[in-house]
Amino acid sequence: MDIININKNKAILRKRSVYVSLALAFVVMVFFFPNEGRFKYEYHKGRPWVYETLIAPIDFPILKTEAELYAEKDEAASKVIPYYVYEEKTGAAQIEALAHLQIKHSIPPEWEMEVSQALQHVYNTGIIPDNSETATSRTSYVMVQKNRRASEELVQQLFTVSSAIGYVKNDLEINMPQYNNDSLFAAYGIASLVQPNLVFSQQNTNLLHKEAINYISPTKGMVYAGQLIVTEGETITADIEQMLDSYKAEYELSYGYTGNLWKLKLSHAIFALVVLLMVYITIYFVNFNILRESNRFNFILLVVLMAFLVTVFARKFSPNFMYMVPYAVFALYMEAFFRNRLVFPVYMIMLLPLLVISENGVELYMLNVAAGGIALVSFSFLYKGWLQFLNSLIIFVGMIVIHLAFRLMSGEVFASGGYVTISMIFANAFLVVAAYPLVFLLEKIFSLVSVATLKDLSDTNNRLLQELARKAPGTFQHSLQVANLAERAVLAIRGNSRLVKVGAMYHDIGKINNPQCFIENQAPGVEYHKGLSPQESARDIIRHVADGVEIAKKNNLPQVVIDFITSHHGRSQTAYFYMQYCNNGGDPANKEDFTYQGTLPTAKEQVVMMMADAVEAASRTLKDYSAESISKLVDGITSQRISDSQLAMADISIKEINVVKAVFKKHLQEIYHARIAYPPKKTDVKRDVLVSNETE
Repeated sequence: MDIININKNKAILRKRSVYVSLALAFVVMVFFFPNEGRFKYEYHKGRPWVYETLIAPIDFPILKTEAELYAEKDEAASKVIPYYVYEEKTGAAQIEALAHLQIKHSIPPEWEMEVSQALQHVYNTGIIPDNSETATSRTSYVMVQKNRRASEELVQQLFTVSSAIGYVKNDLEINMPQYNNDSLFAAYGIASLVQPNLVFSQQNTNLLHKEAINYISPTKGMVYAGQLIVTEGETITADIEQMLDSYKAEYELSYGYTGNLWKLKLSHAIFALVVLLMVYITIYFVNFNILRESNRFNFILLVVLMAFLVTVFARKFSPNFMYMVPYAVFALYMEAFFRNRLVFPVYMIMLLPLLVISENGVELYMLNVAAGGIALVSFSFLYKGWLQFLNSLIIFVGMIVIHLAFRLMSGEVFASGGYVTISMIFANAFLVVAAYPLVFLLEKIFSLVSVATLKDLSDTNNRLLQELARKAPGTFQHSLQVANLAERAVLAIRGNSRLVKVGAMYHDIGKINNPQCFIENQAPGVEYHKGLSPQESARDIIRHVADGVEIAKKNNLPQVVIDFITSHHGRSQTAYFYMQYCNNGGDPANKEDFTYQGTLPTAKEQVVMMMADAVEAASRTLKDYSAESISKLVDGITSQRISDSQLAMADISIKEINVVKAVFKKHLQEIYHARIAYPPKKTDVKRDVLVSNETE
């Protein structure tokens, strides 16, 4: 059998579809890899510069730090510059109203002329309301739009309604002392002629405010070619770090578009090849069988590519936006179909592009590795209803702790703008749960069976299993026992215990169509096979496999579950009726009428289920449940399956078969352990004797 497995492994390694998929993934990664150079220096503030003295080879601007940018934006945000629109009609209307008052009330012409000139002055200057937006503004100027042009005006040079009235009165006192100005001013209602002609515009103020916040220069100076940046051995200060960061940004932005583009592409190709090769090697050593199943292998490659493409496009959108990408959900996508011992290594490999593409690659890598690990653990406990959102909280806390560690390392724990990064990390944790339902679409596309689907199928309250329990109760109990036996054995050899449990629960589902044909369901006094020939009985027994496939397809059971139905008897014979046929003078060479037309088991889960089915059924015929008799039964059935070549296509080793046998023996001994007989009470014995005497 080991020789057969070696040959099968060689055949899998020669499978072309695997290498075609890898080649396509390689082309996609190289094509979308961002054309940006990689800075060749590593440095940290407070540590010495370990390279040769660095002289600026090109001119580049000095970029402001994130803290400086946020501080300037906060300052700009605190200054609201009011925006006013000049209304010419207001002043003209009020001066015209003054002329009407002069005619109506015979106001002295020279006094009316002086008032008109004073009003003309204040209206030309501009009048704002007393309780205007400038009262709450921290700026000393406002924007005034006049004749379709906007200009800055000092608030002190504009009039309010009160100051405009005061100006007119003061002008009259100076230029018209011969009149009783206060009386005339009040008598003719001159104060009512002073109205605001600068109208506040909230919409333009908001636009101006937004523009002021966004239009913050990201630079604060220049470093010119030939200028010293840092000398060898010099301690890197904050100013030097800022120049190095600026040089790094300019280098990574421009390097990919020089004459060395082919070198950059070659480096990208090598990196993509290494990542894909690591994924392949991990699958090879952890779960070799995935290479045999194209849909499962292609699914893993798709998830790796999804993580890579999300990284690339998020980086193009904004470097800080990468904190919001829920990489942990990719680990959950794989965990839905594969075991964690494969998922976590592949997940760590798929995050490697973060180290190359992102500016904060190390931090992002650590954050998301932790998030993925936490998600894999927490989702195994909190997966029902609203409890799923507790996963987001746990993931968020874990990521924040690591983010805080990196901030402590840089000495900027409470840096300005840090709340933006924290909010993105929170969104990251929330999106892990929000994006998880996509797994059901992937399940359909790749014809896989998720853990959630297996949990639903193993629920004994579902309609199909309830029908089995109602129509064939003996078969239902047998299926439960086989499921328990197979699950324990598969766990011992590190197989898919959830899958084998579901396969065991549905392997005899075809018996629903003819339950009385099988002894475990026969009612007292019913002898179904009485009067039937051995061939007819065998035909009816064998038919339950084909009936099971039909029922499974009708109820949309996954193909992987149907495979358990077709393989649980393989190509074995109905031994009882075959021996009966031979004993009645039949030709021993005629085995076809007594042979199941199923498929040979291939996966180790199918092998274990086949043996568990036979062992559980045969154990009911034992009269002696000693350890010796149970061991003899298990060994005999296993040897028979091997000698009949039922395991010829199976991906299971002799060592694993021995482990399975040991689990079977231990499980059966625990079920059929000896029980103590309880003696009757003495009063009961006396009463029985009295009753017996009276009867006699």
